[in-house]
Amino acid sequence: MINKRLLVKNLLAHNDENSFYDKKRIINIGQKEGKAKFLKHVCALANSNPINNSFIVIGVEDEDNKIVGVDFFDDSKIQNLVNAYLDNPPLISYENIPFPHLPEGKVVGLVTIKSNGKVCALRKNIWKYYGGAVFFRDGSISMPKAFDIELKDLNSEIVATIEQHARNNIELTLDGVIDFINHRHKDLSSSYKVFKEQFVICWAGNKKTIKEKTYYSRVDIELINEQVKLFYSALDEISIDISDDTFAITEYVQLGLGREQRYYPLEEVGITFNDNGTYQIVSELIFKPPQYDRKTLFHIYNTNNALLQKLQKNLKLSKADKADLTLAPATYLLCYLNGFEEAKDQMEILKNTIKPFDENVYSNLKESLRILRKVRYS
Repeated sequence: MINKRLLVKNLLAHNDENSFYDKKRIINIGQKEGKAKFLKHVCALANSNPINNSFIVIGVEDEDNKIVGVDFFDDSKIQNLVNAYLDNPPLISYENIPFPHLPEGKVVGLVTIKSNGKVCALRKNIWKYYGGAVFFRDGSISMPKAFDIELKDLNSEIVATIEQHARNNIELTLDGVIDFINHRHKDLSSSYKVFKEQFVICWAGNKKTIKEKTYYSRVDIELINEQVKLFYSALDEISIDISDDTFAITEYVQLGLGREQRYYPLEEVGITFNDNGTYQIVSELIFKPPQYDRKTLFHIYNTNNALLQKLQKNLKLSKADKADLTLAPATYLLCYLNGFEEAKDQMEILKNTIKPFDENVYSNLKESLRILRKVRYS
């Protein structure tokens, strides 16, 4: 069983970026350019490593390998994104790896790419890359290749050694459980569960019971053996169901206009643990967004756009403007879910504008974009 925190450390210590490993300060698959560059690197790493895993480490400074972290990123639909844009897509996972020195909510992203043994290529045009393009790694750079295309096994022994050095042990697991419960979440209700005598899941959050059903907010859930953060949210609520071999999470999101707020089930994630030391994670989007009168939403949408223009021009906001601004992330999301496709672009513009003005609105906007991303790639 691989400890993913050790794996990241071994990758960073091994050498600089190369044909099986890339590092990024940040990725942005919400915008076309960021999405295109990410797909290019996935394609190149898959083609350059037809036998072994390859990796992208996210949240690391390029010059000195300093681990600075990124926001928790929900990976559940990233395979759908890759399948949509790549022919012969590799298997891909995005895992959130906590490091002790990082602030709450910050992690290191670890993308693991496993080729299917066939040449991977772009399926269609995206940004400045053309459909049919094939990429390979040339040292630390992902480069297009138009001739002499052949998959070669060059790194399997090196990667196998790195993964072997990242194997877990009992001491690391115990230290992880104690740190999670006694130090990082000593102010929250915390629990743990051992599955199949091998896997340990810890979870913490504000606990409340409604009609004999338990819910958690400010939730943090980790698979301790692999040092992987399975879920993190400062805003949304979840319920947890446990059996002898499964750990299931149902996530709820609060949506509505004005005082008409209610919780809607968003996604179910089930983790099934097997006797042979493996596990599977299956997610299902169960979201049915609320529908509202289009004229009402059109008025709200225009109000949000006017606020955004004021922010971009550094104009003073009235008290009413500030009140509307706090609701903008949620109302933009509702507009998108009710057919205002351009609301997504406005949310991205707001994200790049709002941070210096209001950290709370910025945090709420990131949550709304996370929900939007799940819905789009479901």
